[in-house]
Amino acid sequence: MQRLKGGLTRTVKQYCLNSRNGIHCNPHRHRSFSALPNYAAVNDADFQDQVLVEGRAKSRAAILNRPDSLNALTPPMVGRLKRLYESWEENPSIGFVLMKGGGGKAFSSGADVVSLSQMVDDGNIEDCKRYFETLYKFVYLQATYLKPHVAILDGYTMGCGAGISIPGMFRLVTDKTVFANPEAQIGFHPDAGASFYLSRLPGYLGEYLALTGDKLNGVEMIASGLATHYSLHSKRAWIEDRLGNLITDDRDAIETSLAQYGVIVHPDKTSVLHKIEIIDKCFNRDTVEEIIDALENEAKTSSSEWVKVALKKLKQASPLSLKVTLHSIREGRFQSLDQCLSREYRMSIAGISKKVSNDFFEGVRASLVDKDFAPKWDPPTLADVSADMVDSYFSRLDEFEPELELSTATREPYI
Repeated sequence: MQRLKGGLTRTVKQYCLNSRNGIHCNPHRHRSFSALPNYAAVNDADFQDQVLVEGRAKSRAAILNRPDSLNALTPPMVGRLKRLYESWEENPSIGFVLMKGGGGKAFSSGADVVSLSQMVDDGNIEDCKRYFETLYKFVYLQATYLKPHVAILDGYTMGCGAGISIPGMFRLVTDKTVFANPEAQIGFHPDAGASFYLSRLPGYLGEYLALTGDKLNGVEMIASGLATHYSLHSKRAWIEDRLGNLITDDRDAIETSLAQYGVIVHPDKTSVLHKIEIIDKCFNRDTVEEIIDALENEAKTSSSEWVKVALKKLKQASPLSLKVTLHSIREGRFQSLDQCLSREYRMSIAGISKKVSNDFFEGVRASLVDKDFAPKWDPPTLADVSADMVDSYFSRLDEFEPELELSTATREPYI
């Protein structure tokens, strides 16, 4: 079985154009930069247009094709992707695979949370559970894939859109890439492996991104190790043509082709990466309340608009989601990818069950349905969020609710 091992040892002043290494798995706090669910009534042919297939002599490309929704992932899309990748892995005539977004604006904006919310409201919670099960199994498939995989993250790459690409071997970003995990702002939690890769970012950058939902651009993704290659959006067609003409399964040949159109880049002076000392100072605290207190103290002595914006984002997010998310990232520091995915599955089931809170559905309503941007969170404040509420998201599922089962005995992740 192929493995990609190695760590990232980048600092804020060390920016690498092309990295052969995966995301560093060192659990210590101080680190440098370095198939459809089983729906009986669904016919796969009805949804094939949501994921198109492009065939070349030695490769296959999956094209996410819901451009009007920024390629947000639906249950049929996730199921089709999983089945395609499983069949391509078994096909000896295919040397490598590629994934990209159609429409020019996005790779994927994440899950189609409006449809998931409606699914639960319509009484189809089991279908929603199968969506998360299939999604997380696909993420694990990506991380253990036996053939080279290229993800072209051109445009919006958010939430589980990042989750289905970052575990892969090569992640190409551009000057149009926008990365974010904004789940806490809609009453959910960063999932699809986010607690694994965010927790391995330099210092406490992962906590900052997860709690505030702030964005990174392509240059910042390269510098922090989330991406492996950088090029310009204007060169994307050339890169795809070059890759499509390859008759190989050799990862070095693929990397050389990606590097051919690479551009040397450095984060500009306004980049959040230049604020890593303040981020570490404020986001290394044990609780969300302490993080907010640290930021408020920083705001008193600093004229930085960035601190005020970070505080505003934290105060707008779901209090319960903030506490659950911080706990998730902290646990992720010491867990393997499969452990993170199994835990995130429990958290997602808790989030859609409405047993503790309705925040996910309220967040979707306020941000994406009614768009009044005035969610009524329950509990309404951090002080009202009890330890038992948070712990319930991390408890093992009851005996009638199966846990997520991943093929850990036969598949070992690259990262």
